[in-house]
Amino acid sequence: MSYLSPIYLIIFLPLVLLAYGITPRKYRWSILLIASYTFFFLISNKLIIYLVLSTISIHGIGLWLDSCKKKYHEKEKNTEDTTELKNWYKKKRHRILIFAILFHIGILIFLKYSTFIFDNINDIFNLVSLPKLLPEVKFALPIGISFYTLQAVSYIADVYQEKIEADDNLARLALYMSFFPTIMEGSICRYSDTAQDLYKGEPLKYKNVTFGIQRVIWGIFKNLIIADRLNALVKTVFNDYTKYGGIIIIVAAACYTIQLYMNFSGTIDVTIGVGEMFGIKIPENFKQPFFSRTASEFWQRWHITLGTWFKDYIFYPLSLTKFVKKLGKKSRKKFGKHIGQIIPTIIPLLAVWLCNGLWHGDRWSYIFFGVYYFVLILLGKIIEPWNKKILLALKIKRENIFYRCFQFIKMLIIIFTGELFFRANGLKAGLIMFKSIFTKFSWGALTDGSIFKLGVSQSDFIIVFIALIIIFIFGVLNEKGICIREKVASWNIVWRWSFYYSVLLIIIIFGAYGPGYIPVELIYAGF
Repeated sequence: MSYLSPIYLIIFLPLVLLAYGITPRKYRWSILLIASYTFFFLISNKLIIYLVLSTISIHGIGLWLDSCKKKYHEKEKNTEDTTELKNWYKKKRHRILIFAILFHIGILIFLKYSTFIFDNINDIFNLVSLPKLLPEVKFALPIGISFYTLQAVSYIADVYQEKIEADDNLARLALYMSFFPTIMEGSICRYSDTAQDLYKGEPLKYKNVTFGIQRVIWGIFKNLIIADRLNALVKTVFNDYTKYGGIIIIVAAACYTIQLYMNFSGTIDVTIGVGEMFGIKIPENFKQPFFSRTASEFWQRWHITLGTWFKDYIFYPLSLTKFVKKLGKKSRKKFGKHIGQIIPTIIPLLAVWLCNGLWHGDRWSYIFFGVYYFVLILLGKIIEPWNKKILLALKIKRENIFYRCFQFIKMLIIIFTGELFFRANGLKAGLIMFKSIFTKFSWGALTDGSIFKLGVSQSDFIIVFIALIIIFIFGVLNEKGICIREKVASWNIVWRWSFYYSVLLIIIIFGAYGPGYIPVELIYAGF
């Protein structure tokens, strides 16, 4: 059962809404918790034990930190010289934090990366003609573990930093960790984002439910009209890439990028919409990323909750270490203000992007993907002063329409290239596909009709193109601060519901389903 399956949308979700609505307010949290654990059990079966273990762990560790804090304040009252006591308190809490991080990240590494690590160690031994040292292993990986592990770590880190109080309510923490609309694909929520609201049991409201339906329909539109329609071409080319020339590879990379965005952002639309029905504000995960002007801005608009997690829990902590601070001072003295400010960011920035690549999976192509964006973002920071000087010398304003078009095309090339390696069946396959763009390029596939023999017909491309125009228009309006949802909600009930039913009818007529189409699985659920 996925967020886009009929069972989820037509049976599971309405039943949960009904049960939630008729239950007394103080018990509504229990309906959400039962629904969340039922949903997770249906998709993970006995692997639900890892979610339970993570929840119990953060509950206990949070209380441990809280107990340590209380002991410190009790001893502080009866101690004149508190220096030694403060050092004890700081070290104790720091050790608890390290233990919690190692425990949760250790489970994730063990389950998700053991095969990758063992295989690479064996490959190294093979290079020097030694027998395999480690056995081949494969562990069952719980769906959503990468998401709820980050939520667990953020909770412990926030308690440690005293941004939030440790929660003694195990049920509330269990609901925060398992809330069914986000457990498979995010957004990655912080405790302060959703935990208290989930437990309040706010009543169902007409506006929340209708706005939630709007968002769910929009997510289904993205998936069924676009993502599922492009799936056949993407699978055909990437699974048998040696047969195709450069232009087909470019089309496949572009189609995969579109498919990935429509699948992931569309699913997030569904999850945010479902959360909205219950009065829960789930953080936004996308903000028109293809309107970005730089690689750095792109990642401020794409998978926002993952980016902010890495920034808050990896980039900033590493930036504040003594080594990086000393490096910054020395760099500014030796290389000047601009380069001197960039050098100390290299270590935390590289750590973020290596973690970003590895978070997506245990393949060298994912690591390459992370390093690719690390290099682009770092280069962008380095050349920014020279870029300003060139624009000033040429009297080009950044808002100039031609310059904006140049930036748009540049970013499309950067994004499509990154996603080519991201989707490729390994780093070697990605390098071969990238090379073929230049060595086997021919326009013939676009003129002889062979492009339409890859599972996506000419009519399919037309439907996708029209759908993309609609999404582009909505994106432009959102960029200008015009809320389409509010506009639609302000219409009278006849026009409003006529619009909703029209969109549903369009999805039914033009959605890619049935014989000949392969539905896209929730791509990010696999990460």
